[in-house]
Amino acid sequence: MTRDLFARHRAVLPDWLALYYEDPLEITHGEGRHVWDAEGNKYLDFFGGILTTMTAHALPEVTKAVAEQAGRIAHSSTLYLNRPMVELAERVAQLSGIPDARVFFTTSGTEANDTALLLATAHRRSNTVLAMRNSYHGRSFSSVGITGNRGWSPTSLSPLQTLYVHGGVRTRGPYADLDDRDFIDACVADLKDLLGHTRAPAALIAEPVQGVGGFTYPPDGLYAAFREVLHERGILWIADEVQTGWGRTGEHFWGWQAHARSGPPDIVTFAKGIGNGMSVGGVIARAEIMNCLDANSISTFGGTQVTMAAGLANLTYLLEHDLQGNARRVGGLLIERLRAAAAQVPHVREVRGRGLMIGVELARPGTDEAAPEAAATVLEEARAGGLLVGKGGGHGTSVLRVAPPMSLTVAEAEEGAAILERALRSI
Repeated sequence: MTRDLFARHRAVLPDWLALYYEDPLEITHGEGRHVWDAEGNKYLDFFGGILTTMTAHALPEVTKAVAEQAGRIAHSSTLYLNRPMVELAERVAQLSGIPDARVFFTTSGTEANDTALLLATAHRRSNTVLAMRNSYHGRSFSSVGITGNRGWSPTSLSPLQTLYVHGGVRTRGPYADLDDRDFIDACVADLKDLLGHTRAPAALIAEPVQGVGGFTYPPDGLYAAFREVLHERGILWIADEVQTGWGRTGEHFWGWQAHARSGPPDIVTFAKGIGNGMSVGGVIARAEIMNCLDANSISTFGGTQVTMAAGLANLTYLLEHDLQGNARRVGGLLIERLRAAAAQVPHVREVRGRGLMIGVELARPGTDEAAPEAAATVLEEARAGGLLVGKGGGHGTSVLRVAPPMSLTVAEAEEGAAILERALRSI
């Protein structure tokens, strides 16, 4: 059945639409932190649909809210008042940390980042954007143009002039050997030098933890130091929280809060986990920025009643069950377990992460060279052992991405770590 579906997939869908595994997997249903395939095999899910199943598969509170709302009305567009959208916007604005916040809902993180770029360039009347090396911000024409990861940037054409800044990758590049304080100072000096050679940019967009880039992140405080330089020049700071938001990093509710010394970002984008699998994304910005557009705009599918009902139920569950605290506690145990296992595997260059965002970087033993064949082997072996993990990496890296639903239990963390350890030893 699966091979027939694979053949049909190849016949009608783009060649560039990536699939995991030599024999691609059809996931038919899930519950909690587990999913099942079309052959009935059960897997512990440590990737959550690319960090999108944030709380749990088939979470009763969310499925009930979706079913009840669908039974009333599923969609009306933003041309009409929408109670679930207003209620979720109120909660997101309050949680954002941005003063006088306004919220605009989209259907994806790509669209959220595209909207943030529209707002920033319109507000600043500049089409120059600063972005981080090794970054990923989506697959639209504008977001591809600011993505600093060659593997996910299929064209150099762009409506924006993009300038790339050092700092998103701590353990590679020209400043890798510096201590944290000197690393930040060097990156700030690079930023100042760059700004001396260009017209004033609209904004800096940055992921607090680079997702597709392999869960890399700078020392705490880097973006606060950047913020001071940007603020002096009126340049906006956009925090791309599509993967880091809602407490996944454990220590903070938003990834930017690790860099909060100079205040909150001007714009925050979010998506993925808030909908727990439903298509929800959005932008949060100060009112003066959000309201700067001088033309009409709507969103046909952003903020539909069904997706907003899912987001409200999911956010309520996350807060009431302290899943941020769970991500901190269980994630801390998981990363230490993986570091202990990796110490016995020569292919593992580094195990890094925060909360339930963990990257296992693989390299050819004794070098810093990427080992994509080793990553492919581990992905297959983990699946054979009943565990699903992701892949990523940029800057010449190969990284296994571990990001389970945030309700992961200690027992499930131990089980997954044991399977992944066996898979790593199989290289």
